Amino acid sequence: MKAYRALASFRDGSAFRPWLLRIVANETRNAIRSRGRRSRREEPAAPEDVVLDPAEEAVTLERRTELLAAVRALPDPMRLVVTCRYLLDLDEQETAAVLGWPRGTVKSRLHRALGRLRDALPDKEVQR
Repeated sequence: MKAYRALASFRDGSAFRPWLLRIVANETRNAIRSRGRRSRREEPAAPEDVVLDPAEEAVTLERRTELLAAVRALPDPMRLVVTCRYLLDLDEQETAAVLGWPRGTVKSRLHRALGRLRDALPDKEVQR
């Protein structure tokens, strides 16, 4: 609804996706702040129609839980850049537009965030 109401402020010729995702990111940040520290439910490790070996499913869920916990433990700027790049699958330029940062800032914060994730999950593989 916020994006629809703000549609008149959208500049012609600009990329729509980063503009929209910036609104989504701001609203998400506001919702998280207002919600406080409530517990969150984790999504299943695989879609319900996919049947995995129970042992493999347990390991997959454990790894995902550890990775999500490590991402949540990152400082806000690092968590935001990781979320945009890897969870929303944005490229560097789109991430920079969504977060309102220079592209170099996106690169440096992403590099530092991945380093922290590697340190937090030393025996796990964190890809670039």
